[in-house]
Amino acid sequence: MKLFKILFGILFVIFAYLQLNDPDSGIWIGVYSFAALACFMSIRELWPSWVFYVLAAGYVVAAVLQWPPEFEGVFFGETAMRSLNIELARESLGLGLCALVMVVLGKWG
Repeated sequence: MKLFKILFGILFVIFAYLQLNDPDSGIWIGVYSFAALACFMSIRELWPSWVFYVLAAGYVVAAVLQWPPEFEGVFFGETAMRSLNIELARESLGLGLCALVMVVLGKWG
């Protein structure tokens, strides 16, 4: 489990770094940095499990609100955005991943 926490903590730090060129980078750097912090805090068991469940709920709500009006895919292979719906879908899936990791940390962390 410790490897899971370290792996996702580093992954979320990388995600935060990759947001630097985004127009709304401040929001997304905060989102992924806080997920990374949660992973690293769980290594030392500094937060109770309910904190991770609250974070998971927040990430789920944000993911639902961020979901695009029309899903057009995520197109991982393309560098250029075809539409705002693709960007919204990517952001929503990122929030969903954060939520999933928070549930794992709450249950088995």
